[in-house]
Amino acid sequence: MLRQALRRFGQKLVRRPTLKEPVAENDPRRSLNTLNLVALGVGSTVGVGVYVLVGEVAASQAGPSIVICFLAAGLSSMLAALCYAEISARVPHSGSAYLYSHVTIGELWAFITGWNFILSYVAGTAIVIQAGTLAFDILLGNQNSHTLHESITQQVPRVLVEHPNFFVVSLVYFLIEVQTLRFSQSFMVTKVITSVKILVLGFVIISGFIKGDLHNWKLTEKDFLKAGLNDTSTLGHMGSGGFVPFGFKGILRGAAVCFYAFIGFDNIVTRVEEARNPQRSIPMSIVISLFICFFLYFGVSVALTLMVPYYQFQRGSTLPEAFLHIGWAPAYYVVAFGFLCSLLANVLGFMVPIRQMIYRMAQDDFLFPALARVQTGTCTPLMANVIFGIIAPIVAFFFGLTDLLDLSSIGILLTHSLVAICVLICGYQPERRNWGNEAEMQEENGPAAERLTLQGLLFPCSPTPTPLSGRVVCVCSSLLALLFTLLCLVLAQWPVLLSGDPVWISVVVVLLVLIIGITGVIWRQPQSSSPLPCKVPALPLLPLLSIFVNAFLMMQMTGGTWARFAVWMLIGFAVYLAYGIQYSLFT
Repeated sequence: MLRQALRRFGQKLVRRPTLKEPVAENDPRRSLNTLNLVALGVGSTVGVGVYVLVGEVAASQAGPSIVICFLAAGLSSMLAALCYAEISARVPHSGSAYLYSHVTIGELWAFITGWNFILSYVAGTAIVIQAGTLAFDILLGNQNSHTLHESITQQVPRVLVEHPNFFVVSLVYFLIEVQTLRFSQSFMVTKVITSVKILVLGFVIISGFIKGDLHNWKLTEKDFLKAGLNDTSTLGHMGSGGFVPFGFKGILRGAAVCFYAFIGFDNIVTRVEEARNPQRSIPMSIVISLFICFFLYFGVSVALTLMVPYYQFQRGSTLPEAFLHIGWAPAYYVVAFGFLCSLLANVLGFMVPIRQMIYRMAQDDFLFPALARVQTGTCTPLMANVIFGIIAPIVAFFFGLTDLLDLSSIGILLTHSLVAICVLICGYQPERRNWGNEAEMQEENGPAAERLTLQGLLFPCSPTPTPLSGRVVCVCSSLLALLFTLLCLVLAQWPVLLSGDPVWISVVVVLLVLIIGITGVIWRQPQSSSPLPCKVPALPLLPLLSIFVNAFLMMQMTGGTWARFAVWMLIGFAVYLAYGIQYSLFT
């Protein structure tokens, strides 16, 4: 009896939906071409991150080597982008990673993906709220924060004064209303704001190469002393100077934080059913938009660290302040205006996917059905907007900027890893006409008469994928995800490894042997031969590399970040076990 109950419970966790036929290619709703999708991807990705990350990363974590941090974060994002490109070609439906994990590995992982999306985008909006306060302070000559301190410091605790002001929160509520406009109207606003952002960042890059000084990449303690920073404790806080003042550890930690700047390109896949020729335009727009974002971020980080010595950045410093250092006061306000445009675009970019995610999860009965209620006339999710508008300012009020950056990044890193697992599994599955459940797949491929043997594991008889080979890949992928997590936990202790401790080195060797062996088993399985306009090269190595890089970046997060993330996940599991697993649409 207990065995049957556990079996039924396990089957519930891996239930998968049967998708409807996608929107027809000639449907008038398909109005977005590749250029429109690239604009959407760039607009959603390039935002306030590049304006606020400098103070958080260059000042105390990486210094000039922030350019390497952006390179590492960009590599991780590009690997994820290739995985998104293939999975969107295989499953041409709107819904992002939530849908992909739902139809590939089951509803439990779909819920985890959606729950993490909500965390990441709420944290991202809270970052925008905090950055918005900085932007308005810049435009008002810092009068806003001064007025708050002078007028209410005596009446309320200091922590209340230093958090987002009511004007920025009111702006968020206004932008929620903007999202109720017709898509064509709001999308035109997004394109205009994106163009302004690119022009401003292009101006920053050009300015950096004009006014930059290569000596700022080769600073020494003598330069600190010349600047009047002769306090020993201050010097220690600033690192050792040079291009990598905080060492390799600083680069790793900075790369994990800089990953936040690349969040948003996956919004493109939420428009699959509005795209012309989506199997071609979606993959192309994902890759192109991410390349554009990377070159912008890389160029800005180079320009900024050349213009300003890294020790002059402070936490909370923003990109416009660099122009005060070089004496270009008018440019200060020009870049601040671009900062404001980025703020508006980021809020717009976060609101659409988060309300769609809440609405879709409520429709699938993972969340309470009241969240699926739509507003009459505009057909926008009413309760999703209300919940979002309440939670985001509260989160912005209670958490610091670094904490929010880490929370947003860790949620998306986990989501990208799940997408890579989906690509790995899909590449070795039998063909499915409608992405139904396991029983339907077996009916389409005949009775599953195969038996697993060691010889069949390494030398499959069938040249095409079978249900058995598909299950082998599923199990091996799960084991590899666990082994990569353990390996990255050990590698996070790299100073101990460098000391030559035989115990830790032995653990690494054992994990690597297991990983190589299981990867070999996957490599021996027959791959799907279905023609796709975009496929991940070097299967299964590239998806596995993506999982490893994402896990490694996640292990650079602080213990406090993991504690907050664990609390969020416990709340999610409580909701799923108490409600979702019983009332899911696919029960």
